[in-house]
Amino acid sequence: MHILLLASAFNSLTQRVHAELRDRGHRVTVELALPGGSLPDAVRRHAPQLIVAPMLKSAIPEEVWAAHTCLVVHPGPVGDRGPSSLDWAIHEGVDEWGVTVLQADGEMDAGDVWACVPCRLPRVSKSELYRGEIADAALEAVLLAVARFAGGTHVPCRQDTVRAADARLRPRPYLDQSVRRIDWAEDATGTVLRKLRAADSQPGVLDTLLGGEWYLHGGHPESVLRGRPGELLATRAGAVCRATGDGAVWIPELRARRLPGRPPTYKLPAVAALGDRLPPLPEVPEATWTDIRYRESGDVGFLSFSFPGGAMSTEQCRRLLDAYREACARPTSVLVLGGERDFFSNGIHLNVIEAADDPAAESWANINAIDDLVEAVLTTADRLVVAAVAGNAAAGGVMLALAADEVWCRSGAVLNPHYRLMGLYGSEYWTYTLPRRVGPAVAERLAREALPVSAASAQGLGLVDRVVDAGPGAFAGEVGRLAAHLAALPATGARIAAKKTELERRESETPLAAYRERELARMRMTFDDPDAPYHALRRAFVHKTRPAGTPAHLAASQTDPGPSAAGFTGTAPHDSPSRFIG
Repeated sequence: MHILLLASAFNSLTQRVHAELRDRGHRVTVELALPGGSLPDAVRRHAPQLIVAPMLKSAIPEEVWAAHTCLVVHPGPVGDRGPSSLDWAIHEGVDEWGVTVLQADGEMDAGDVWACVPCRLPRVSKSELYRGEIADAALEAVLLAVARFAGGTHVPCRQDTVRAADARLRPRPYLDQSVRRIDWAEDATGTVLRKLRAADSQPGVLDTLLGGEWYLHGGHPESVLRGRPGELLATRAGAVCRATGDGAVWIPELRARRLPGRPPTYKLPAVAALGDRLPPLPEVPEATWTDIRYRESGDVGFLSFSFPGGAMSTEQCRRLLDAYREACARPTSVLVLGGERDFFSNGIHLNVIEAADDPAAESWANINAIDDLVEAVLTTADRLVVAAVAGNAAAGGVMLALAADEVWCRSGAVLNPHYRLMGLYGSEYWTYTLPRRVGPAVAERLAREALPVSAASAQGLGLVDRVVDAGPGAFAGEVGRLAAHLAALPATGARIAAKKTELERRESETPLAAYRERELARMRMTFDDPDAPYHALRRAFVHKTRPAGTPAHLAASQTDPGPSAAGFTGTAPHDSPSRFIG
């Protein structure tokens, strides 16, 4: 079936729906709903059999929904309506939620229901939920709705015939800053965290700090440090710790409020954003929250990391490399590398690069820092390294995972193993690891097509060794069980010995340094050329500049991604305004 995806942006959920529908053999095209564009004309040009809107902030024109069945994904249960559904649910501490696929009509979120799937809302940020529990439920609901439409006999339910079990499920307004505002003297830590989590990653919580107005992004509890409510207490890993009425919270990122006539602002690590405004504060080496953790269980070491948005700055790469080297000094036979949920990595940190006095120099420093990390993983010869990909990964983040001996990927993750959309050739030893796993022809196709790949397709292609069919909250536990089993296998010792021999053989044929040198030569030319497309594309990405039109690689008709989708018929169990993030 030819399915057109209508979306305000090609965000994480749209990418996942795109990849999963292609896995099932559908022809999939994308049209972005952009200011000044004509959706009716675009739909006529595509001539789809079905329209699905995974993330759409504007109403579908009557000319479109009157002529085509248009299925809209709403991040709330039946009866919930409005542009801030998930925000309100987190703000009010709701534990049970859901996703509804409804048919577009003349009233926003009021159309007939094609599918509704429940989900839980654990105490994590909105962006984590959106890419995790909400995305899982949305994908299940979309696949069910598409199957019902394809069957030709299903009659969707009118919303007024489905009785809402919760009185809170009703039309509600946009959750604005007057409600999000934090009263540092009165709000308990739990309340502060709910407000921060409900606004992450967009729009943030507007606040005043050190004489400026800032949007606060992210929030983690601190159990030891205390101070006057609103006072900054310490720093750690680029984040600031701020006292509440009964405790303290860590805030990883800030975004300056945009001033009239000035360009859009963007998120930065809190310490970097505050710059010279920040008074002398202690850098706390140990705290309740940290973005890098290490633990051991028997013969398995677990090095977990979680960086906002999956981006890894020069400083973050260097700290993770230090932690990796320390982990490799421990007497384990298996080392698991990755986060417990959400992003694995998206490669270099474009926001930090954009904010640098010399973006070209910072680009060069960042790519070398992540190359150092990937090299350390590639050359680990005394243990097996497992990349645990709990969530989405892109560009250099995918290549970091491919440096490991095995890649275990959560079933809901989406991979983007390419660089060209940012105008980059790429590094992180991708010319070594990607062809080694999928072959030169598939590696070239993945880099050229620049399309998202589902976990199942990635396994079929050889990018991933194991797909872990688990929810976001259960992935880490399942990885722990599998890693313990791997460490206990009698053959693991022999694999480690064989790995060392193979590394030595490959190094004698073509040293890793040669791959890095060739890649970095191309990257250096790009960074040092002020007219290279990378610099304009980076600025557009950081400032969230909308494209002039739908990119050609999305508008073209896309069928299944290759051999990985053959015979695949299984079903499943990522910024932007508050209607959807990711």
